[in-house]
Amino acid sequence: MELPVTTPDSGGKKKGSYTIETKNLSYALPSLYDELSWIFCCKNRKRPQKFIIKDVNCEARPGEITAIAGPSGAGKTTLLEILAGKISPTKVTGEVLVNGHPVNAKCFRRLSGYVTQEDALFPLLTVEETLMYSALLRLQGGKKEAANRVGVLIKELGLEQVAGARVGGGSNRGISGGERRRVSIGVELVHDPAVILFDEPTSGLDSASALHVIALLQVMVAHQGKTIVLTIHQPGFRIIELFDRLVLLSNGGVLHNGSLEYLEERIKFSGLQIPPHINMLEFAIDVTGSIVIHTSEAPNVHFHIKDHGEKKEGLRKDDEGFTISNHNDMVEKCPSYANSYVEEISILGGRFCKNIFRTKQLFATRIIQALVAGFILGSIFMNADNNLGQVALQTRLGFFAFSLTFLLSTMTEGLPIFLQERTIFMRETSRGAYRVSSYVVANTIVFLPFLLMVGLLYTVPVYWLVGLRGSMDGFLYFAMVVWMVLLMSNSFTACFSALVPTFIMGTSIIAGLMGSFFLFSGYFLSKEKIPSYWIFMHYLSLFKYPFECFLINEYGGKGGKRCLESERGECKLFAIDFLKQQDLKESLKWTNLAVMLSFILGYRVTCYLILWCRCYRTRN
Repeated sequence: MELPVTTPDSGGKKKGSYTIETKNLSYALPSLYDELSWIFCCKNRKRPQKFIIKDVNCEARPGEITAIAGPSGAGKTTLLEILAGKISPTKVTGEVLVNGHPVNAKCFRRLSGYVTQEDALFPLLTVEETLMYSALLRLQGGKKEAANRVGVLIKELGLEQVAGARVGGGSNRGISGGERRRVSIGVELVHDPAVILFDEPTSGLDSASALHVIALLQVMVAHQGKTIVLTIHQPGFRIIELFDRLVLLSNGGVLHNGSLEYLEERIKFSGLQIPPHINMLEFAIDVTGSIVIHTSEAPNVHFHIKDHGEKKEGLRKDDEGFTISNHNDMVEKCPSYANSYVEEISILGGRFCKNIFRTKQLFATRIIQALVAGFILGSIFMNADNNLGQVALQTRLGFFAFSLTFLLSTMTEGLPIFLQERTIFMRETSRGAYRVSSYVVANTIVFLPFLLMVGLLYTVPVYWLVGLRGSMDGFLYFAMVVWMVLLMSNSFTACFSALVPTFIMGTSIIAGLMGSFFLFSGYFLSKEKIPSYWIFMHYLSLFKYPFECFLINEYGGKGGKRCLESERGECKLFAIDFLKQQDLKESLKWTNLAVMLSFILGYRVTCYLILWCRCYRTRN
């Protein structure tokens, strides 16, 4: 069957190629003692180590597909992550060489592409938009250059029929699994890397889709001379035939490093016979215990001549137009960020906007929720302050408290979206697509008008229906406070989404903190009655400052002469006196807004620092 794979167009340019080699590479799981070794500084006690891979020697050449195979737990993904620079070189013993020189991990990550087993894509973007934003972030030359590259990629990957379809995923219906995998490949191909690493590219695909993906990679190595390394579990007959080189792992060690013919001879040399109609690689995985381990200390001379012949074939491919790059070339080609700081913010902001507007639970639901809540609360508390007395005053205070609870708690709905974005963010920043600060600033700017609209949709009905102070300056100040509350809640959620590992832990922590903030806000317990060892929570409370702003706006200024309680026609409590009882001054009206702004900036800066630390740990 002829597969619809288009021959890639390299543009007539000779691309630099890279040979990857490992020498005596070992990686062990760090023990708890190792993690806390700085505490036990007196003695260096040796602890038994559990090696994931041990003394691995293998090679991946340009113009070839190198497959890393083996049973589950053999160390395939670990070896690939070390090659991709996802595991810190300081935690690995041995060497990873690129064209005979020690790898520069930072440059190599930016020059290469790494496609993970899970497709980390925005489900609500179309195929073309996904590739376009990736191209804009990774390529210099602006939209024209990016559009040309995306057009070529879509044709190469056979995605013309679904270019305008949304990627989908989870509960969002979209393109098929095979097409989604090709989009993931395209995201890593936009900057035309010379080295591409794939973790289980056929996982979860049917046989036809899996063959299509591997055939696409074969076309790339044949026409562009790329170095492709992939892990694979149980490939079919037709897929195996497309591999140029195979690295077979078992219990972290290399059993075989060479061609498939070489593997077949090794199996026969070990006294084993491959049964008819049995996949050779699958049989080799089943009998890994019977194959002699291939190490650099004890090479098999019988197969050395054959492997030497393969190297000649690799050199011949290089002579046909694939230029071997030296170490200095790789350092010189190590790209900086493709865009300026402002351009990154603009591109990321555009992508944020599309995701927000297309996410029903974040956009449409929030708008409807704000509007409906405003009318319902307005109808419940309508003209509640017409009567004088303690009950009417407590009703108004209850309205303010419930409004804050509603505004602060509903913004946590964005937590799963933030967590989904974090996965994509970590992948993109680890490859040098953009700066962490650009991401945080773009996210903040995009939410400013969106939350202002949500705040106004809530404020307009509720303010006039409840019958709050009937002046335009009072309405505008109330709307500003509501906007600041929404921004505080959004920044708070963004901060903890950068910190927590899972959605369940995030909701638990955020709900617990929000409940604590409400408890110490001053609504249930006055500041004087809060124990001294808990007073810090009063000042950290996100409820305290907007609650005081609502009170000052309603009962201060021109409304200070209003009578709140009367007896026998004589006023017993004026609004200004009530504020004095609450120890609130008119100057706090603007001071509290400044404090709320500092909370917004503080949580955003903390979010930036957490994300920066995550990226730093990933890179180093």
